[in-house]
Amino acid sequence: MFVLIVACAVAACAMSVNGAVRVVDGDTLVVGGERVRLFGIDAPERAQTCQDARGRAWPCGSRATEAMKALVKPGGVRCSGTDRDQYGRLLARCFVGGRDIGEEMVAQGMAFAYRRYALDYVAAEEKAKQARRGIWQGRAELPEQQRAAERDRATAQAAPKAGCAIKGNISAHGRIYHLPGGKDYAKTRIDTGRGERWFCSEAEARAAGWRRAGH
Repeated sequence: MFVLIVACAVAACAMSVNGAVRVVDGDTLVVGGERVRLFGIDAPERAQTCQDARGRAWPCGSRATEAMKALVKPGGVRCSGTDRDQYGRLLARCFVGGRDIGEEMVAQGMAFAYRRYALDYVAAEEKAKQARRGIWQGRAELPEQQRAAERDRATAQAAPKAGCAIKGNISAHGRIYHLPGGKDYAKTRIDTGRGERWFCSEAEARAAGWRRAGH
């Protein structure tokens, strides 16, 4: 059975949902048909890998998903929130048998405290870090960095000629060239219609009057 309760005050409307649950990943659920993003945590992306104490890769993303499945397995998931994210998901705290499953994910080292939006689970994260649980046993990249890298790869502009991948960009800072792998390379778009161009070597770029980005 699915139950949806909406209670509105002057400032905001609180929505509570409970019912059948499906785990999407380590921080996203579908509860009674409502897509829910757990408030205050950020779990590794599904395909993300982390490093253990010996520097070996392990599938922290899929493990986080499995950890979430174990937490919600007893059933009786109840979520409550007031806001939605850019994808329309309800941002909510979710509980099973009185346990805050977001806090539990952080405590197990299966998710980061999402400090950019909330500090509620920082204490749980510090304990997991000290105990070197889960993502804290070695090196782990922040999930938002993984997502940013994926967006960059998806929007990357391919060079029109093999071996000529240096981007000559014209901006308010003048004529600047970007090397592959540079900080702003992936997000820089070349518009030949406004005089921007591709170069095959730094020497070629400098000879044409461009200077290297960051200098």
